[in-house]
Amino acid sequence: MTATIDTIPDLAPVSDSKALRAAYSCFPSGVVAVCTRRGEGDSATLIGMVASSFTTVSLDPPLVSVCVQNTSSTWPLIRTAPAIGVSVFAGHQTDLCKQLAGPAEHRFAGITPLTTEKGAVFVPHAAAHLSCTIHNEIQAGDHTVVLLEIDTLRADPGVEPLVFHASSFRALEARKEPNAT
Repeated sequence: MTATIDTIPDLAPVSDSKALRAAYSCFPSGVVAVCTRRGEGDSATLIGMVASSFTTVSLDPPLVSVCVQNTSSTWPLIRTAPAIGVSVFAGHQTDLCKQLAGPAEHRFAGITPLTTEKGAVFVPHAAAHLSCTIHNEIQAGDHTVVLLEIDTLRADPGVEPLVFHASSFRALEARKEPNAT
């Protein structure tokens, strides 16, 4: 038996940035806040950013990754911190996510973050909190792939995560069993 092979019509060149962005947007990803604290007490400064390019990497050692634009002015402030907090946004935290992705001076307005003694900062009510340190940074085109080693964590798999897909925020929906009513 001979297999039939069809040709894919209309493949766009990767130089077409609009087509490349559309292709990347076909893959849903989780959204995280990456935050730290500089200083102590009333003089402490909260520093944070949002990343939609987050993924788990390894169980041993426990690693996750985020990809950071090389033009980021926030990452250089976070990368030198002794502890970095990664909060996996919950499905109901779209507005908070947008706020933390906005202008740096307003990112923490009205938020009472959670912190560790080492300076990791977390978004309250997130699906998971990971206190991390940098394991490695790898230059990759116009981004840096940051491997973070998890030191301590808290997670609630029952909390629905915020998902970014096709350039918008989405909620997950459990698939129904074929025989479910």
